[in-house]
Amino acid sequence: MALKSRNALSILKRQLYAASAATALLLAAGSLADAADLNALIWCDHSDPALLQPFEEANNVKVNVKEFEGTGAGLAIVEQSQPGDWDVMVIDSIDVPRGVEKGLFEPLPEDKLPFADLFPQVKMDGSTVVGGKRYGITEKFGYNTIGFNKTKVDPADMQSLASLTGDKYKGKVAIYDYYLPVIGMAALAIGKKTADLTDADLPALKEELLKMKANAKLVGEVTASQTALATGEVDILVGGGEWVTAGLAKENPALDFSIPKEGAVLWSQSLAMFKDSKNKDMALKFIQYILSPEGQARLATSSCYWGMPSNTKAALTDDRKKVLRFDEQPGFLARAQAYPSPNAELDKKMQDMWTEMLQAK
Repeated sequence: MALKSRNALSILKRQLYAASAATALLLAAGSLADAADLNALIWCDHSDPALLQPFEEANNVKVNVKEFEGTGAGLAIVEQSQPGDWDVMVIDSIDVPRGVEKGLFEPLPEDKLPFADLFPQVKMDGSTVVGGKRYGITEKFGYNTIGFNKTKVDPADMQSLASLTGDKYKGKVAIYDYYLPVIGMAALAIGKKTADLTDADLPALKEELLKMKANAKLVGEVTASQTALATGEVDILVGGGEWVTAGLAKENPALDFSIPKEGAVLWSQSLAMFKDSKNKDMALKFIQYILSPEGQARLATSSCYWGMPSNTKAALTDDRKKVLRFDEQPGFLARAQAYPSPNAELDKKMQDMWTEMLQAK
């Protein structure tokens, strides 16, 4: 590989953790600022000063951010806060109804946001619209799919999920340790729709997961799995995608991702406004900024992780469009399916199945 191991590790740590240091400084006082500021519950890609500073300077406002991982963690922070503490929140698009059910979010004014410019497939109306009102707008998306080193594998092989369970790349594979997207990939591999999974599909899904595990050198969380691919410990990452490879493209152009013929699992993140916000005008301005062509380009290429901007008019350079495969998105989206969204009972069974896979020898 073009990168030495320690250099790749350094790059990954910078991408994943540099934003955390900025967040710690913003919150060092231990409490939220007054209502004149904007208080945002966000994922790490929104902590990048390159994203926040232009908005702060243009609006003479301070954006106080607090990072979280996963909708459950974000909602727990809200429950421990006072009404009005938060103005905006980043949330998985499919989880917007959870916030609405808790009475947290304010309907968004569709006529003041660029919905017409979004990729149609990521508007996610089934989740972001509740009771005829829109409570979330998709700002960024991407895929859990196959990430790979194109100098070490045949890129043509990466056009089929069958390559993950064949003998050709045995011992050269890592699996991202998050059950829902990888179970979704297993479903696609056996010809099932992610939205239609039931208890009856679990045996076949388990068999497919065990085949993947048998080929894997490791199953790891974000940092471990990315590092394994970046350093050459493995050549393929199951569950990887542009969020793994795009940010490293400049240092290591050998890393790439594919959307195989069977499809990929679509992830999508949205912005929502809190009903109890004390600064709704500024909250709307922030959402408008993030969805603007300039804001979209900065968010898409955040230092924490890259992803696809939802706005088709994002002001990306040609080089960055090429890395993100921007012009190929219509075809990719046509083959993508949403995360599995099981009910509580099926979700528990899927988690148990995942644990059994992890423990398999």
